[in-house]
Amino acid sequence: MRIYGSNGTAGLAATPATRRAPASGFSVSEDDSARAAASTAPLRTVGGIDALIALQGIEDPTERRRHAVKRGRLALDALDELKVGLLGGDLTLATLQKLKAVACHLKNGSGDTGLDGVLAEIELRVEVEIAKMATA
Repeated sequence: MRIYGSNGTAGLAATPATRRAPASGFSVSEDDSARAAASTAPLRTVGGIDALIALQGIEDPTERRRHAVKRGRLALDALDELKVGLLGGDLTLATLQKLKAVACHLKNGSGDTGLDGVLAEIELRVEVEIAKMATA
């Protein structure tokens, strides 16, 4: 069966016939001229570093939700640390700094209205605790 198409075999048949070298060794015939190297196309750039950074910033909804859940858990852990510190009597400045750090990350939305509502409640509680610690 013979298949004709653009798979590259048609270009091979059009090459000029080469002479066979004598049995004694390799020789180059004078009729054959060196083929010029095909010019390569220049590499296309994506658009620079700005385009790569923009592509890295694109997240799908499941990634955004996963990151939001992680931020919520970190905030709840910080609130638990605050509770343990208050009950144990060894509340530190590091706990306040941790609460402030998680509070600023809770403002990013997840795209899920239910999850965003829960994160807003956690954020409110964190802000209240920060305000109470600042006045004390």
